[in-house]
Amino acid sequence: MDLLDILTDKGLRRELPTREEALAVLATTDDQLLDVVAAAGRVRRQWFGRRVKLNYLVNLKSGLCPEDCSYCSQRLGSKAEILKYTWLKPDQAAQAAAAGVAGGAKRVCLVASGRGPTDRDIDRVADTIAAIKGADEGVEVCACLGLLSDNQAERLKAAGADAYNHNLNTSEATYGDITTTHTYADRVDTVAKAHGAGLSACSGLIAGMGESDADLVDVVFALRELDPDSVPVNFLIPFEGTPLAEEWNLTPQRCLRILAMVRFVCPDIEVRIAGGREVHLRSMQPLGLHIANSIFLGDYLTSEGQAGQADLDMIKDAGFEVEGAEQTTLPRHRVHAAATGCGGHQEEGACGTGGGCGPCGGHGESAPAVGAAGAVGAVGVVEAVGAVAAPGAEDEARTDLVRVRRRGAGTELAPNA
Repeated sequence: MDLLDILTDKGLRRELPTREEALAVLATTDDQLLDVVAAAGRVRRQWFGRRVKLNYLVNLKSGLCPEDCSYCSQRLGSKAEILKYTWLKPDQAAQAAAAGVAGGAKRVCLVASGRGPTDRDIDRVADTIAAIKGADEGVEVCACLGLLSDNQAERLKAAGADAYNHNLNTSEATYGDITTTHTYADRVDTVAKAHGAGLSACSGLIAGMGESDADLVDVVFALRELDPDSVPVNFLIPFEGTPLAEEWNLTPQRCLRILAMVRFVCPDIEVRIAGGREVHLRSMQPLGLHIANSIFLGDYLTSEGQAGQADLDMIKDAGFEVEGAEQTTLPRHRVHAAATGCGGHQEEGACGTGGGCGPCGGHGESAPAVGAAGAVGAVGVVEAVGAVAAPGAEDEARTDLVRVRRRGAGTELAPNA
């Protein structure tokens, strides 16, 4: 059997590939790319059918983070001209969430910049969860608030949270090169706290930060060992004003190989194409749907995604369907008896289907203005971030696609209208 036959067979049996096999996926040629996508697609369809889960980000608190994560536009010392504001009120966050749900989102991801939440912050988020679920009790809510202290995960679970996101981002060996204000072990501990509280764990990675193939394989195998229900795959958005502003080293083909490797290592786990999808996959985004079974709808934390309707059209045109609230995200064997929310509702005979939330990492400045309709922020002029392409990458890097989000969360507009 050749490599792809072996990997497909293992994926259909939920058997972990070897590190050498995972590395070999990343080393395949462009001539082999469609074969790689087809093989990963067979595994994806086995466990998730042709459904695509939609997720929607609500940025509860934006900017001025005390952590120094090199990839983040909200980091300590960032000069990125992003929106900065303190905590949204529960009704404002619920309004933002409702826009995503109206666009087809099944899960709302509540994200706040900062090292981690205070106990008062947990109370704020609990009130926000109540407001969101008061409007739609069936919506899934994932919190992404940074590093958790003891008993905070349990409090979020009691408040109605279904999941918690905290990404590993990169390999343990290179983590110190990306962030110095906390450790890789701190992130692993937070994922463990979420698991221990009965929350559905969501943890993923960021590709394109200058890491090696071995680093990518290391972090994906580490994620598999942590056994999250969802693995968001972010592709670095090189924001001007951050240390990684010139890291333009991803191509659409490279992104597809990374997604395929993640799918083979995590065959029965929700694989989500998260931040950077539009910037790096570009016109090849539909091929990514044959590998991943989950995407974010509309905008990200501090950057714009493509129009929400364009996402819906892409899903339909590629022959997929949006996963409904009544459908089970995860395969039956992964649906935990106690986690009735994170996997959706169990249905008879369902095999299941289904950016975490983006890297979170600060204390807000001043809240954006509340308009006459009670919406936070205003629709402004979209500004392109003028990042510089790496030498020799002029024909590959599309720096003009990186656009700062100029609209506050909670507007009356539909996702990215």
